[in-house]
Amino acid sequence: MAFDKEPVGYEKTVLSDLQGSWQNLRDTVVYTGWERALLHIDEGMSWESVRNLQYMSKCLLLVRNILIQDKAPKEVLFWLEEVNRMMDVALHTLRKGEVD
Repeated sequence: MAFDKEPVGYEKTVLSDLQGSWQNLRDTVVYTGWERALLHIDEGMSWESVRNLQYMSKCLLLVRNILIQDKAPKEVLFWLEEVNRMMDVALHTLRKGEVD
C-alpha cells in the first residue's frame, strides 16, 4: 500500500488569507471583551469551514449579527468587514475555478 507524501511547500492562497482575516478578528475580539462571539469565530475560522465556504458564510452571518446587535467597537467591526471582504474574494475565486 502506498502512502501519500506530505507536501513540502505550501502555496499561499486566498483561503489562507481568509483564515488569516478570521484570526485577526479573533485576536481583536479576545482582547476587547467580546468573548460571546468567540466560539462562533473559532467555528468559522476552522479548516473544516475553510473547506466548506457555504458553512463558513453561515458562521460569518451569525458573528456579524452578534457583533452588530451588541454594538461592538470600531476595531472589531473593522476586522469583521475584512473577513467579509476576504469571504467575497474567496467565493469569487472559487466560482472562477481558481481554487478547489
